[in-house]
Amino acid sequence: MGDAKEPPRMLCEELRCNIGEDMGANHVRCKQACEAFNAAENEPRRCKVERWREIIGDTRPLPPEHPDPDADEALFEETDPFVNGPISVDHGINLHVGKNTFLNSNLRVLDTCEVRIGDRVLLGPNVNLYGATHPMDPALRQEAKGPNTGQEIVVEDDVWLGGSVVVVAGVRIGRGSTVGAGSVVTRDVPPFHFVAGNPAHVIRRIETTMDPDHD
Repeated sequence: MGDAKEPPRMLCEELRCNIGEDMGANHVRCKQACEAFNAAENEPRRCKVERWREIIGDTRPLPPEHPDPDADEALFEETDPFVNGPISVDHGINLHVGKNTFLNSNLRVLDTCEVRIGDRVLLGPNVNLYGATHPMDPALRQEAKGPNTGQEIVVEDDVWLGGSVVVVAGVRIGRGSTVGAGSVVTRDVPPFHFVAGNPAHVIRRIETTMDPDHD
């Protein structure tokens, strides 16, 4: 996705200066794209998909418009997530979202590093995905003037994140898992488990025929 002149993918655990021409320009681009998406709240799905693709730098052409509104909306079910704004994303080009995924209102994504969300994922309202962080050493941090860093976040297929969940940098949430509302996820979640709390911890295994280890 995106143009070859876009800033390179931001590698995990690399210190990067907050003030950089390419990085700063893309941040402004993404902020403007988010504002355009949020302003299109009452527009048809086609318009919202077009605005969404501008956020993530997806240059694929839209399919020809169908004269029937319902049929036209159905064209995007297998190609783009359903995003309920408002949404706030830092860079966009590091955010990847699968098909048949629902992103509810007030999603906040700090995609200094790659943030990958799989297929058939449900994100409740007010979810925060923090792929960015700062050095612990205050001498390096230098308030907002210092470098930032981060780690990849991966949300695998068929995951449900409840409302107001926070996921920090470096976390992988395994397939088919559920994270309880208000939880702060600081470590990996195994597939097909329910976790909750601050920090989130395993409550129980989810019994499902989708689990290859299901008896």
